[in-house]
Amino acid sequence: MIIKASAALRNDYSSISNLAKTTKEPIYITKNGEGDGVFMSIDAFEEREQMLELRAKVMQAEEERLKGAKTRSISEARKELRERAGTV
Repeated sequence: MIIKASAALRNDYSSISNLAKTTKEPIYITKNGEGDGVFMSIDAFEEREQMLELRAKVMQAEEERLKGAKTRSISEARKELRERAGTV
């Protein structure tokens, strides 16, 4: 976990930005010794958003399955994908 004071962000933005890009980790920003915010590269943020969106879709599908929604076997899903792609 990387922690930096808000003064470091204010006074040396380039260094903090480069650190976020190279480590691909969020940087926790403190103000007066207390947690205040998080800084991260746009690439890391977008990757995180995509992961969270995928996770939400998986959770939704699992909830639907538990409620009795129709499911497919792996072979059925492969066949359907091949049909959609026109490679059957």
